[in-house]
Amino acid sequence: MDEDPTANEYRQVLEVAHRHAQAWLDEVAERPVRPELDVDGVLARLRRDLPEDGIGSVEVVEELVEASAPGLMAMGSPRFYGFVIGGAYPAALAADWLVSAWDQNTGSRQPTPATAAVEEVAAAWLLELLDLPRGSGVGFATGATSANLSCLVAGRDAVLRARGFDPVVDVRRAPRVRFLAGGAVHTSVVLGGRISGLGAPETVGADEQGRIDVEGLRRALAAEDAPTVVALQAGDVHSGAFDDFEAAVGVAHEAGAWVHVDGAFGLWAAASPRLRGLTAGMSDADSWATDAHKTLNVPYDCGVAIVRDEAAMTASLGAHAAYLPAVASVSDPYDRVPELSRRARGVPVWAALRSLGRRGVADLVDGLADAATALAGGFRAIDGLEVLNDVVFTQVCLASSDDGATAALGEWLRVEGTVWASSSHWQGRTVVRFAVSNRGTDAAAVRRTVDAVARGAAAVGIGG
Repeated sequence: MDEDPTANEYRQVLEVAHRHAQAWLDEVAERPVRPELDVDGVLARLRRDLPEDGIGSVEVVEELVEASAPGLMAMGSPRFYGFVIGGAYPAALAADWLVSAWDQNTGSRQPTPATAAVEEVAAAWLLELLDLPRGSGVGFATGATSANLSCLVAGRDAVLRARGFDPVVDVRRAPRVRFLAGGAVHTSVVLGGRISGLGAPETVGADEQGRIDVEGLRRALAAEDAPTVVALQAGDVHSGAFDDFEAAVGVAHEAGAWVHVDGAFGLWAAASPRLRGLTAGMSDADSWATDAHKTLNVPYDCGVAIVRDEAAMTASLGAHAAYLPAVASVSDPYDRVPELSRRARGVPVWAALRSLGRRGVADLVDGLADAATALAGGFRAIDGLEVLNDVVFTQVCLASSDDGATAALGEWLRVEGTVWASSSHWQGRTVVRFAVSNRGTDAAAVRRTVDAVARGAAAVGIGG
């Protein structure tokens, strides 16, 4: 039988893509983390009028790699500490490739039973691993922003229903929903509030590490009797600090508020017997959001939205149309996230969890926290530098006494290329922030990072 020419074309182009992907993975740990070209440099290689005629698939991939390779950031490097981005476990990466090849629109259980089933198992494992209420609704979204949005919409509607208003029918006469958060609320929660119609949150204060001011929250709740959503956080983006969930959730629930937890990277502390004390009381909240492409190290993109009351989640996010297949009394994947059509992004989550097991996830989380502690210890030994935060999880904020010198250190590191860390402003200071998220950040990576920071400090005149 003659070979299908289409199948042969797939085989040829995927072999080329695999060769380039493997070459990238072979070198990512040792190459300079920074890109060699900026956006304009890559555009100069790519920009042209759309030609009248196309080229073969293999030529397309070769051209794409040649043009793009110098502009790639080694985000999978064990010395990349920017933006709280993890690497990718081999099983998760391979599963993600299969997701693309299978091309299943995992919105409905009926036409895509395989990927929907895999995601349902992954969801159940997540609830068990993170010790969240079994039977909660779990949706796989694009990232923490869309996961926060999903939860905030569910919370908004739930507190309106509790006051006797239908959030759809009574939208024009329904009261304003208050939105409260700590003073260090993350921008993804702020954006979720804006998109959901809650607006920017009223901030109630925070301590020096970014933990919500519980008494400030109590005063804000007492000031007005209104339907209210409260956002807490598991893992401050600068300090890594966790809110006092036992106190804050109790205060909010006494006032009848919905409590949401933004745990983009910190929710995973609950999977570690050693660190789960940081999340004490977190499971009493009403909804939670996290990223699997952060701490769990699956490929982009994969956020997770979790709502205790699945019925409330599907009531707010569920899609309804005559042409959409549905099974009575069973919610579909598209009932738990804003998207109707999407890739099966929960499949790599299943692969990572199946590969690691409960003990492996705990070891992963502990290893990230240990690396952060080791980095902080190494930085403290460098003359002229100080670690500003209490290192309780995976974040380290580094600074000198001079903001200009700190900014220069961050820029030196990013240009030199051994490490890449984000510059930021925290507690009135310019800082260089190291977010440890990659499974490969071992003792050797820590030593190389500390050495690079020491060289950078000397180069920009810090210390000595």
